[in-house]
Amino acid sequence: MERSEFLEIELATLYSVSRILSQPFRMAEMLERVLTVLHDRGELLRGVVSLVDPDSGALLVSAVHGQQLLPDDEPISYLPGEGLLGMVLERGEQVVLPRIADEPRFLNRLHLYDRELPFIGVPIRAGPDRYSGVLAAQPPCRDQWLQERARFLEMVANLIARSVRTAVEAERERSALTAERDTLRRSARRDYGFDSIVGHSQPMQQIFEQVRQVAKWNTTVLIRGESGTGKELIACAIHYNSPRAAGPFLKLNCAALPDNLLESELFGHEKGAFTGALNQRKGRFEQAHGGTLFLDEIGNISPTFQAKLLRVLQEGELERVGSSQTLRVDVRIIAATNRDLEAAVEVNEFREDLYYRLNVMPIFMPALRERSEDIPDLARFLVTRISKQQSRKLSITDSAIRVLMRHSWPGNVRELENCLERSAIMSVNGVIAQDVIELNGLHARGVSPILFTPATRTDLDDSDLNERERVIAALEQAGWVQAKAARLLGMTPRQIAYRIQILDIKMRRL
Repeated sequence: MERSEFLEIELATLYSVSRILSQPFRMAEMLERVLTVLHDRGELLRGVVSLVDPDSGALLVSAVHGQQLLPDDEPISYLPGEGLLGMVLERGEQVVLPRIADEPRFLNRLHLYDRELPFIGVPIRAGPDRYSGVLAAQPPCRDQWLQERARFLEMVANLIARSVRTAVEAERERSALTAERDTLRRSARRDYGFDSIVGHSQPMQQIFEQVRQVAKWNTTVLIRGESGTGKELIACAIHYNSPRAAGPFLKLNCAALPDNLLESELFGHEKGAFTGALNQRKGRFEQAHGGTLFLDEIGNISPTFQAKLLRVLQEGELERVGSSQTLRVDVRIIAATNRDLEAAVEVNEFREDLYYRLNVMPIFMPALRERSEDIPDLARFLVTRISKQQSRKLSITDSAIRVLMRHSWPGNVRELENCLERSAIMSVNGVIAQDVIELNGLHARGVSPILFTPATRTDLDDSDLNERERVIAALEQAGWVQAKAARLLGMTPRQIAYRIQILDIKMRRL
């Protein structure tokens, strides 16, 4: 072979190797492809790449031309100085043998090499005096090009070294992100587990049991209740205690956006779909694929957008704004509203088919006035949280809690938290006492829901009452709070909501 022909083979082989190393292959596949090129084009046979295990420091055989290394197989390893590959790693320089059988350190663990042929091994460098592995191969014959082949194999090893460094750094970052993700998941499960939701009253225990049951399945959930009752907290608990907990959990307040922005936010848009759409953007449905999407204030979307939302819920299909391509998504929907959807359906403000699509598993959140026995625990929990926010020690007295329990809390838990935060600010010594609470005006407007009774009380067991009269009487006694009326009748909230609808009872707003 002429020298010019030999150099031409080397150049073509280097070009092919560089192309392989520039592709996004997995490490094992990339190394196997490089060894194949060396065999087919570079006249270097029986190629082997061994990489250093960062934990043990041993060389682990990572790729062998012509042999498939299975993940379950015990890896072949060499300590520094052990065998020919270990000798290359120990020396940190090329090892060239005219005849491999003449080297006493040859162990033949791979049962690969031809004993009568030369051997070339070169280190894969990780930096100055640091090595990440060894590349080895055999020339096809004992010829005059042995040193040139060794120099060529070093050039290939230098190219591999760059890819190995990149892969190691990527793996390090991936491991760090995985650890951070797992930490966040554990934190989320802790923060959104049942133990983090304060409530020992009978209404809240019913809610917890419903959440435990519904979390197991992909059923659509509609959380009902007044503002500030903790609907979003329940949605989080459902997601993080479900099989989808490892997937994304996205939230969107539907009342915060007009229709055109709501459509783009949920479905995404293509570049140039409208003024300001400078790039393609995935919507919340696509981002939540494999996880859960929480749609708050679902009762406030327009009838026009309701039709678009219905298709996604029914078919699991959508198109980005400005695109005709249909995309399929796998998303669990949890919706929430403080609106009387049944009344909205009756006056054609909310689509009946969308209502039934959402109302598969309703959960009715009780108002704070319906579970006043939870107020002491809630108050102490919130004071502890405010204490962390203000980085100082805070406490609340029993007399202050008694004042809180006499208030009707129309703003529910959110109003209670705001009241305690104001009181903490006004408390100089960190003790939230009765006088501090009363500075918020609670003593003037506080009305205990327990003391509220209608002027006349109907006997709900009266046999002369028909079903419609009995439901109305229970609602009047409960202050037109459906969950409380359901308990009076021995029903579930879902059962009384269904009866209110079929009996055509007009709900009053007190």
